[in-house]
Amino acid sequence: MVDARGYSCPMPVVMVRKAVQNGQPDKLEVLVDNQCSVENVTRFAKNSGYQVKVSDYEGDYKLELSK
Repeated sequence: MVDARGYSCPMPVVMVRKAVQNGQPDKLEVLVDNQCSVENVTRFAKNSGYQVKVSDYEGDYKLELSK
C-alpha cells in the first residue's frame, strides 16, 4: 500500500511509480487526499497497464490498481 495522503502532486505519482518499479505488483492500493492526485495517479497507472478503481475511503480516496 502507498499512503500518499498529505502530499501534493507530483509526489503521489512519484511514490506510486517507485512502488511499481520496485515490485511490479499485480495489485496495489493507493491512498490520496485530493482530486488532483486521483487524476494524476489514475493517468500514470493506466499508462502503466493497470486498471483503476477509485472509492471514497474515510473522507480520502482509495485507488485500487490491478493488472
